[in-house]
Amino acid sequence: MTAPLTETGALGAAGALAAALLVGIAFGWCLERAGLGNARKLVAQFYLTDLAVFKVMFSAIVTAMLGAFWLSRLGVLDLSLVHVPETWLLPQLAGGAQFGVGMATAGLCPGTACVSAATGRGDGLAVVAGFLAGVLLAGAALPRIAGFFTSTARGVDTLPARLGVSQGAVVLLIVALALAGFAVAGRIERARGARRVA
Repeated sequence: MTAPLTETGALGAAGALAAALLVGIAFGWCLERAGLGNARKLVAQFYLTDLAVFKVMFSAIVTAMLGAFWLSRLGVLDLSLVHVPETWLLPQLAGGAQFGVGMATAGLCPGTACVSAATGRGDGLAVVAGFLAGVLLAGAALPRIAGFFTSTARGVDTLPARLGVSQGAVVLLIVALALAGFAVAGRIERARGARRVA
């Protein structure tokens, strides 16, 4: 049997929804156990006193990347069937900047806000209400911003294609960047007299 199971038909629509629910619950549990439902912990990374968010999220990215890469090499995962979102350069840059400002202001991203809200924190509930309102406003404004929303399309743009190197070379590069990043983060925390936020 080859993954992704939803694309090969081995997992029907109901199975896909159930799997998504289980993965979402597991992801939320991991975020909560890592303390990322606490806005103070997320904001601490901007003060360079607790870089746990950077370490946890980069670890998750590298783990998923290595899993996908090696499963494809073993013939368990067909990477050609894995959906890769298309790139719209300027709209995504604008969205990324807006996301960053919102995260720095609120101290939570959408995922951690849901975790915070699920544990009953008032700031998490406020952030969830805020981004749901933002989704509704963006949807209502879409006809007026459709030109910008669909501008600078780049199609499916991946690092191996962009750099003209193999997937293995990109995987090696990103693992090296992660290891260097973790070492630098540790040095920064020690230099700043890191104070862990529970």
